[in-house]
Amino acid sequence: MTLYEELVARGLIAQVTDEEEIRTMIDQGKATFYIGFDPTADSLHVGHFMALTLMKRLQMAGNKPIALIGGGTAMIGDPSGRTDMRSMMTREIIQHNCDCFQKQMERFIEFGPDKARMVNNADWLLELNYVEFIREVGACFSVNNMLRAECFKQRMEKGLSFLEFNYMPMQSYDFYYLFQHYGCNMQFGGNDQWSNMLGGTELIRRKLGQDAHAMTIALLTDSQGNKMGKTAGNAVWLDPNKTSPYDFYQYWRNVEDADVMKCVRMLTFLPLEQIDEMDTWQGAQLNQAKEILAYELTKLVHGEQEAEQAQSAARALFSGGGDSSNMPATQLGCDDFIDGQIGVLTLLVRCGLAASNGEARRLIQQGGVSIDDQKLTDPNARLDRQDFAGEGLLLKKGKKVFHRARLDC
Repeated sequence: MTLYEELVARGLIAQVTDEEEIRTMIDQGKATFYIGFDPTADSLHVGHFMALTLMKRLQMAGNKPIALIGGGTAMIGDPSGRTDMRSMMTREIIQHNCDCFQKQMERFIEFGPDKARMVNNADWLLELNYVEFIREVGACFSVNNMLRAECFKQRMEKGLSFLEFNYMPMQSYDFYYLFQHYGCNMQFGGNDQWSNMLGGTELIRRKLGQDAHAMTIALLTDSQGNKMGKTAGNAVWLDPNKTSPYDFYQYWRNVEDADVMKCVRMLTFLPLEQIDEMDTWQGAQLNQAKEILAYELTKLVHGEQEAEQAQSAARALFSGGGDSSNMPATQLGCDDFIDGQIGVLTLLVRCGLAASNGEARRLIQQGGVSIDDQKLTDPNARLDRQDFAGEGLLLKKGKKVFHRARLDC
């Protein structure tokens, strides 16, 4: 099976331009391709997973990735899939986020001479003369066609600012610039970006001639990929300081039954033959598939040792086996106690199980908190310091979130 056939078999390809030429270039390792990442936070999240694993697959076959960090376009904000205007970020914040992205991407792809490279479109977009830009690039875009683009439709009802209307020409200019300066002949992106991506391909051909070989591939992120980004983009991060390896493992361990095999197929590097066999699994076997998914992705992001520890902790909690010492824990100091006691609301916030006392109170009132398997019913309850001696107390939020609170004083 060729690489392109594998991408199709894994359910990654939504639509393409020039399919036969794309197939040949990818299979022969001749593609220099880019994928864009908006630096809107200081960590990548699980919604980026499909793009990251795709870059790794293509590089392993000899193709050259370009990770484009949108430091310039982030000054405007992509209106695709949004109902309101994105808040503006300073250049300093954007640069910090870019630096964080590169450290995380190095887990997936190899940077270096004649390997992968990272570029920031702020380097060229922020230097553009606006009048020259609209003369050179703006003339290549039909406003009528832009207004019909899917990326603008949702915003048209609430109002689309002229600032955001510039996003498509600017993203298109990225491909044009990379084509000229880095020999980038292919771009990948989410299916919801198709209109923007076509704009780049068309700009290259209009400026450099119809024979310019610039091609576009949309990934099938309108299904599972977008689902991951929307439901977890603000909670499940690749940075272990924001989402622990255990919580990262648990996120994948708890995916819905209907999604587990989609995730295994699209995101892991397991052989397709093994995945095809797993596709026949039903009932309790799906839990085994979820364990495999969680382990493989945690290993990919955090390393084998962290994946082993996370799996062992999860099994200790849910299956009665494994090492529970690896579950997330908070060490409480003497300063956390007043007159030798700590309120349960304070405890939940201190352990990161609630963002505020109000949220902690609601969790308790809704019956969603247990301490050492005893349901907590009184939000005004207080715990003595000696209660945390030894292994500490095991806190449980809902059915699947566990946390141990220990005494360290």
